[in-house]
Amino acid sequence: MNEETRKQIPLPEDIRRFRTVLLRWFRRNGRSYPWRETRDPFRILIAEIMLRRTKADQVSYVYEKLFTEYPGARALAKADDKKLEQILYPLGLKWRSPVFARVAREIEEKYQGQVPAEREKLTALPGVGDYVAGAVLSMAYNKKEWIVDSNIVRLFRRYFGIKTTKEGRRDKHIIEMARIYASGRRPREANLAILDFSALVCAPVKPGCEICPLQKSCHYRYG
Repeated sequence: MNEETRKQIPLPEDIRRFRTVLLRWFRRNGRSYPWRETRDPFRILIAEIMLRRTKADQVSYVYEKLFTEYPGARALAKADDKKLEQILYPLGLKWRSPVFARVAREIEEKYQGQVPAEREKLTALPGVGDYVAGAVLSMAYNKKEWIVDSNIVRLFRRYFGIKTTKEGRRDKHIIEMARIYASGRRPREANLAILDFSALVCAPVKPGCEICPLQKSCHYRYG
């Protein structure tokens, strides 16, 4: 990481204070979804693949239906392609349908039905990138692993007043900030907090600045 990139990273103590506020907010305002009620790594993995480019409220019904029909990796690995496509149809993005059976088969064949707990092994699975891997590691295994999506990039940019590229999710300073953010206690809760806050309060259009607990030190509001 070059010196110019390092200059864009806020002080760790500032990121930790930011995190503390989000955790406090989350305990009162966090959203509830079926995949948040389990610590089963396979169910969380499948949910995170479903959630790619899809709103969480759309996923809930399909998630429940899928696991009623195929309760685990072994069953999903043997799923009929047509039946699986019908279940997943409401999510759109037809290309995703074959991914679910493929990822289940790889987990069965390579890992004896156990979802790996290492980022490198996870990202080698079909349909799994850094975001999904980080989500599984923190949500299922409570590991201090980072996640970055467009909402998180927007929140970092607004609050800390930093610059990002168009593909901010890949910016080295953004990833480093996410690493620092996830490095404290309760990484699962912290990552859920930043997801919900960036979706519900620091929204893309008409952010809720007047109800934001971060507003007094927000660069977007007062910078």
